[in-house]
Amino acid sequence: MPYPRAYTTQPSLEFMQHTRTLEDLLDTQQKKLSFFQNLLLIAAADGKLQEEESQFLLQVGNRIGLTAKDVQPLADNLGVLSFVVPADGPQKTLELQTLVQMMLQDGDMDTREYDLCLDYARRIGYSKQLLDDMVSQLSGNGPAPNNPPTVS
Repeated sequence: MPYPRAYTTQPSLEFMQHTRTLEDLLDTQQKKLSFFQNLLLIAAADGKLQEEESQFLLQVGNRIGLTAKDVQPLADNLGVLSFVVPADGPQKTLELQTLVQMMLQDGDMDTREYDLCLDYARRIGYSKQLLDDMVSQLSGNGPAPNNPPTVS
């Protein structure tokens, strides 16, 4: 699944157009590691790391310039990690989209993965309906009925 570059956020009733890339938003090592940590939590939520999920993690890690040495401490401490919610609005939305992509990688949307995405969505002020719409769109089904598009 291609990585989103342009997206629309809907923090409440306002629509804002953003066209910043992942590389623009993750401009520090700490932001990169926090982002990767969140992806790792979704990938491991169902207790098994599928090949598609491993490949997606590798692809994202390479794209943002993380090495195996950078992410090994995260993998070693997976049991005690929790979500890190970014402060930047555009980063929050892009990160949620990427978490949803991770959830969809193996073609099996596990309840534990979905619940973590929902927890993240709620932490950044998004509704279950917005998350469901994003899942529908990123899985190739288009916007959910009676729900405005959130990803372009």
